[in-house]
Amino acid sequence: MQNYFDLKNLKSAFAFSLPLGIFVFLIIGCESNFKEVQKINYSEFVPNGEAENFNLKYTDSGRIKSILVSPKMLDYSNVEFPFTEFPKGIHVTMYDSKGKRTFISSDYAVTFKGTDIIDLQRNVKISNETNQLLETDQLYYDQKNEWFFTEKKFKFTDPKGVSFGEGIDFSKDFKIVNSQRINGEIDEGE
Repeated sequence: MQNYFDLKNLKSAFAFSLPLGIFVFLIIGCESNFKEVQKINYSEFVPNGEAENFNLKYTDSGRIKSILVSPKMLDYSNVEFPFTEFPKGIHVTMYDSKGKRTFISSDYAVTFKGTDIIDLQRNVKISNETNQLLETDQLYYDQKNEWFFTEKKFKFTDPKGVSFGEGIDFSKDFKIVNSQRINGEIDEGE
């Protein structure tokens, strides 16, 4: 009869399983430590401040220059590249030096600190008191130069007609308009 518990085989099995067991133990231990290290370097991306039913009036020398209204504002001034987000959209009324108004609305907006650029997105509309209306999916506003621009498709409506195009930039009062790839019908008789 053969002896199943041969001492020589038992020693070699033990010699093999001991390092294997230590290796498995170390892997499990390192996995746990790795997850802890990941948690140390993890920072939550949460706003520094939040405002509901936000209504801001910007004045200069006692005159109202613009009014910004939004259902929600999130301030991320605590991140490496600070920004302010308006996840539920904005409505802005801008006034020129003669009190004429320009109206801006979008379903989403974000502005990055230090750039003076506002990124308006989704269902962007800008109009004025002379019945001019521009509609697009994305529009940037350079606050410092009071200039709008986009490379997206747009629809521009005014009393003379309707035009469509892709790429446009213009002053906030529509007095200067530079458009690219444009088509449509405009009545130049007036």
